[in-house]
Amino acid sequence: MPESTATQQAPRPARESFGSRLAAAMASRGPLCVGIDPHPQLLADWGLNDDVAGLERFSLTVVEAVASLAAAVKPQVALYERHGSAGMAVLERTLAASAEAGVLSIADAKRGDIGSTMAAYADAWLRDGSSLAADSVTLSPYLGFESLRPALDLAAQYGRGVFVLALTSNPEGKSVQHVGGSDSVARRIVAAAAGENQRYEGALGSVGLVVGATIGSALEDLDIDLGPVRGAILAPGLGAQGATPADLRATFGEAYPSVLATSSRGILAAGPAVAALRGATEETLDGLRSE
Repeated sequence: MPESTATQQAPRPARESFGSRLAAAMASRGPLCVGIDPHPQLLADWGLNDDVAGLERFSLTVVEAVASLAAAVKPQVALYERHGSAGMAVLERTLAASAEAGVLSIADAKRGDIGSTMAAYADAWLRDGSSLAADSVTLSPYLGFESLRPALDLAAQYGRGVFVLALTSNPEGKSVQHVGGSDSVARRIVAAAAGENQRYEGALGSVGLVVGATIGSALEDLDIDLGPVRGAILAPGLGAQGATPADLRATFGEAYPSVLATSSRGILAAGPAVAALRGATEETLDGLRSE
């Protein structure tokens, strides 16, 4: 009897890996990811209502302004979820617009679960044909790194990527991530990501890490070496949260070439004019490129 459709392994599309595509984008455009964070206050500052129409106008304007400049855009999923199903439909259109404009997308969903539930999250964010499919998605490993296996494998199958939370800049993160000292939870997550990237060729694997730009000396304190990871380091916190390009160089040291710096409010505050958003993006890129 032939194998059922439900259990057949879907063929892997002929697509370059996410890590290779991101490395090329960072080399050609610069190491910047622009967060798309439609906070109610930002919508108001742009003269937009805190509703679905304002959400869509905001999101598509950001994509139009930065798509040719940034290596990636990062919509914050929660700020679409708060508008219900209509907000999620705007997110779908934002992801589609990003793909059409040729800029990589990172769905900042921070998903993490076990078994069939994790498989369902992976299917939503990483499977070709899903209306929510992004080039990559952020994941939380705090049910155990291996709980992410469905997403890790589906990302590899479809040429997409993941960014796993490792060292976040919120003060509460230390109560979990720093536990263990030189054998910390964060260090084990970094090691697991490095092992996962062995399946990929090229300069960057498709399993990246989220490491806050404002973590200070945490990498040194916990004896964490990011070099062996061979994945991009998504570093939120540039700009409005206080981190400067100089801080990034000091924090990440030899791993700085793999850092994809993220700025959200620091660039978005320049809106709503497209030209002003482009100017703020170019200024941020100049700071990241300068020695």
